[in-house]
Amino acid sequence: MTHNNANTIATHLDKLAQSQPDAIAITAPGRAPLAYARLNRQINKMRNNLNNGGIGRNDRVAVVLPNGPEMAVTILGVMSGASCAPLNPGYQAAEFEFYLNDLEAKALVMEKGNDSPAKSVAVALGIPIMELVFLPEKEAGLFELEVTQPDIAKNTGLAGADDCALVLHTSGTTSRPKIVPLTQSNLCASAGHISNSLCLDRDDRCLNMMPLFHIHGLVAALLSSIWVGGSIVCTQGHRKDLFISCLREFRPTWYSAVPTIHQAILDEVSSSEFVTDSLRFIRSSSSALPPGIFKSLENSFKVPV
Repeated sequence: MTHNNANTIATHLDKLAQSQPDAIAITAPGRAPLAYARLNRQINKMRNNLNNGGIGRNDRVAVVLPNGPEMAVTILGVMSGASCAPLNPGYQAAEFEFYLNDLEAKALVMEKGNDSPAKSVAVALGIPIMELVFLPEKEAGLFELEVTQPDIAKNTGLAGADDCALVLHTSGTTSRPKIVPLTQSNLCASAGHISNSLCLDRDDRCLNMMPLFHIHGLVAALLSSIWVGGSIVCTQGHRKDLFISCLREFRPTWYSAVPTIHQAILDEVSSSEFVTDSLRFIRSSSSALPPGIFKSLENSFKVPV
């Protein structure tokens, strides 16, 4: 069966790997940077691993990983040939049971050696587990994927434009969380619109401190950066002293965060002497930014918010 894959994340990345193979795509504190050509090879390798584990297009794969470059590359790899469902690694067993059941997940990807309750829940539900072996001595985001239950996938190869790429849930604050499937075309359009609205280009570098299991970090930071051939710094999340050290080491041109993180950053920079001329704007999303924080950000960084 033929399918249209002209408008997918994987085919877009393949074009970037050919046009700018040595350009940095992903980097992280304490890690060597990952170039577009190497990223593309890792994504293709993971898709083949998934196919060998019986996972094909539109099969839902739950991902439970700590924030960082490995999670970013894993999500891109899963989306290249299946449907990715990133879950909060902080969930408890009952929450994992609900989400894995509701997703009808065909597999769970998690870090080898991690004692997350997701593992025991997946075993009880009969969901195959594929384990990531992190390679911290290698470029940021590289890993080996161990497939312990080989199988034959029905729909192998690259995902098509109309295939489901990402599966998220609503917050469930007013009712039972609902599944929100997003196609490859949906994500490509979103990444394109965000990058256009922010006037991003290949010289931009995003500092991401947002969770990659939320649309904020995943689409607004990761996909929008890669869409234009730019680069992204994938951290494990915001923590004290992280922001200033990343400004100095990576010289990002922008970052995106929620108001609580913006306030924490303001507290950090107010107690430190720092100089930055790399930022060209700051983005805030997911909830309303209080006017006081808005003004303090502009006054502290001398860039638009």
